[in-house]
Amino acid sequence: MSFGGPQWPQEPQQQGYGQGAGQQGYGQQPGYGPPPGHGQQPGQQPQPSGFEQQRPNPFPGAQDSGATPDWGALADASASRNRRKRLLLVSGGALAAVAVGAIVATAVVATNKKNDEAKNGPLPTGAVSPTDLPSPEPTFSSVAPPPPPDPKDYISDPKKDKAPLTAEGLFPGKKLTMDDRPYQKGATSSTSSCTAVTQGGLGGVLQQNGCQRVLRATYVKDGVAITVGVAVFPSEAAAGRAKDQAVGGIAPLTGAGVGDFCHSTVCLRRANAIGRYAYFTQAGFTDGTKVTKADTAVFRASDDLGTFAFNQIYARGRAQASAAAGAPGE
Repeated sequence: MSFGGPQWPQEPQQQGYGQGAGQQGYGQQPGYGPPPGHGQQPGQQPQPSGFEQQRPNPFPGAQDSGATPDWGALADASASRNRRKRLLLVSGGALAAVAVGAIVATAVVATNKKNDEAKNGPLPTGAVSPTDLPSPEPTFSSVAPPPPPDPKDYISDPKKDKAPLTAEGLFPGKKLTMDDRPYQKGATSSTSSCTAVTQGGLGGVLQQNGCQRVLRATYVKDGVAITVGVAVFPSEAAAGRAKDQAVGGIAPLTGAGVGDFCHSTVCLRRANAIGRYAYFTQAGFTDGTKVTKADTAVFRASDDLGTFAFNQIYARGRAQASAAAGAPGE
């Protein structure tokens, strides 16, 4: 049996005491060898008996003690030495693995340390930390910006109020809606003959205050018709006077699906002004019914069209003021 070391010699086998005896010896003791000359062939020399015949020595160079070796003890010793060798190999492998792991860990730590130093290392010579830089002081101009243009200035001064003015531009679309109340638009008109589009004494008031043009449009809703007229004056003061002096009313504008109304009956007439514009409304029933204070539909329609006229005139001023604010040099 092999233990990974030198091959141990097997115990020598001895032949039995007679040929065909079928029995083997187990190591002869002195004095129990075969008789001299037993099994000797003619002419052969007698062989020494017992331990006179030399067997191989399993430990070359060692003195022969003259006794039979303890083969079991030798096998145990060999197995013990082999176990120690295996333990030494395993221990050495484990120590090598630990050493390699320690080297790798050291390399990783050293690498991380190097990266940390690269990221968080000292600032170059002469460099200033961002936290040490002085915070910039806010700067403010000592000159106040000009105020934005006032839209009312542009609808009050004819030198600034230069945008085109037409009936379709002032009353666009085919209908208007005020608070979910739709009004269908009828006919429109524009004329410089201010007295020709008025009733009662309003023509004289407009002419006296320098009326330059009157633009009209008619709207209808649920049997109520309303004509709104916008008169243009040379100044805000002139428009204000025309509003305050107003008598009579703007003449109803018929056509485009709207029949005659507010003739030989009572209708609701109103007047107001913004900038150099004065605006007038006349509202009544399309069937000629006289308007009373209880006819809220007529009053509401007059309010809606008056608000619409005001908004359109003011939008004209806002558009011109915005254009002036964005123009170079303004």
